[in-house]
Amino acid sequence: MLVLFETAAGYAIFKVLDESKLQQVDSLYKEFETPEKANKVVKLKHFEKFQDTTEALAAATALVEGKIGKSLKKALKKVVAKEAHEQLAISDVKLGGVIKEKLDLSCVHSPAVAELMRCIRSQMESLITGLPPREMSAMSLGLAHSLSRYKLKFSPDKVDTMIVQAISLLDDLDKELNNYIMRCREWYGWHFPELGKIVTDNLAYCKAVRKIGDRTNVAGSDLSDLLPEEIEAEVKLAAEISMGTEVSEQDIGNIKHLCDQVIDISDYRTQLYDYLKNRMMAIAPNLTVMVGELVGARLISHAGSLLNLAKHPASTVQILGAEKALFRALKTRKDTPKYGLIYHASLVGQTSAKNKGKISRMLAAKAALAIRYDALGEDTNAEMGAENRAKLEARLRQLEEKGIRRISGTGKAMAKADKYQHKSEVRMYDPSGDSTIPSTSKKRKFEEVEEEEEEAADQPETPVVQKSKKPKKEPVTAEEEEVTEETPKKKKKKKKDKKEEEEVAVTESTEKKKKKKKKKVKEEEEDDD
Repeated sequence: MLVLFETAAGYAIFKVLDESKLQQVDSLYKEFETPEKANKVVKLKHFEKFQDTTEALAAATALVEGKIGKSLKKALKKVVAKEAHEQLAISDVKLGGVIKEKLDLSCVHSPAVAELMRCIRSQMESLITGLPPREMSAMSLGLAHSLSRYKLKFSPDKVDTMIVQAISLLDDLDKELNNYIMRCREWYGWHFPELGKIVTDNLAYCKAVRKIGDRTNVAGSDLSDLLPEEIEAEVKLAAEISMGTEVSEQDIGNIKHLCDQVIDISDYRTQLYDYLKNRMMAIAPNLTVMVGELVGARLISHAGSLLNLAKHPASTVQILGAEKALFRALKTRKDTPKYGLIYHASLVGQTSAKNKGKISRMLAAKAALAIRYDALGEDTNAEMGAENRAKLEARLRQLEEKGIRRISGTGKAMAKADKYQHKSEVRMYDPSGDSTIPSTSKKRKFEEVEEEEEEAADQPETPVVQKSKKPKKEPVTAEEEEVTEETPKKKKKKKKDKKEEEEVAVTESTEKKKKKKKKKVKEEEEDDD
């Protein structure tokens, strides 16, 4: 059996002298305790040395990707092809499949082979002759650095530490400039207060103060290279009628020195901004296109590095820089902030207040993609960032024009309003609420009708007054409502008249019955006589 062993210096192919010892996997390490014992188990057959670190890196990367490098192919053809009947023990299964496919060699990988590789590594210096230990360690270290750089896609140009330092220094310079300029205006304002109101630009003010000095020199000094003609004339006029106090030459000298400091710091700030802009375009071009140089640099500085920023989700990128507001909102159970450092991006700045939250969320999502592309991708162009920015701008226009309807085309149909039609409900007047007399129940009415029918059957001669059927109520229109409201009293009278007629009819029938009885009694008495 042959063993393929990869080292930092080259490829080594060993011949296994005693294959029976490979079956005892647990006790195999005992056979490699000393170099003498190790030489009895395996023997070096061939060693293919790498010429330089570049070749070693190419071979190592080929092994990582499961491919056969040129040097490995050369070694296998030299040695293994001669002994094609022998099995080749390898440490990587994927590599064994490729070797079998391309060179038609039978490859073996098992726990015994893995243990054998570990034992060979422990006695590598004694088994591979012709390589000093010092040279071997140096080659291992060089290959390790090169391989780690290859794996991480590391480029020396992509040093985001410089961006973190540059943006921090830029912020510090802005603070110091503000302090110096305020001090300069206040200090020189005691001598010539009118100049501060006339010249509003800070850098132009400092340059003018350095050139003028004492206000009495304004008339003879030429400020045309610093100020426009109108402002220069206004300054000269104000110097003649100034209300400021007189100061010594020493005071003017100190003020001029302060102006020199302000001008120098301003010049250095512009130079630092250009450096930061170029560095951002080199390291994170897509992020720079999306949010700008300053906002992108502040995001990287806040996260610590570009790689750390790439690990953040889009929701974190959106509120990065607003941590205090976020935790305060969570503690008080109020609305969480919609944006942090990303608020200063141009896309968010040109949006109306109503849509700032939406556009910041969309910008954070696209910026997170751009950051990952910059941090982990191999390309250095900004095409992806420009494409996403165009999409966001189109979406922004759509959001801003959402409430405005078009006048041309199909917008006319949308703009037309339907005719207003008032749908009024006609309510019927219910007269049942007019009467306060309790109505008799239906059962009682039926009983009275039955009694009257029985009496009529006994005495057919007596006239029976039947109750008149009530006419069905017709629906009352809106015009008749007024009439019905005016005549509720008449209806009451009609009801009372009907009841009185019924009572009169009943009394008349009873009186007739009594008269008939009296007549019968008289006739019977006369018959008796």
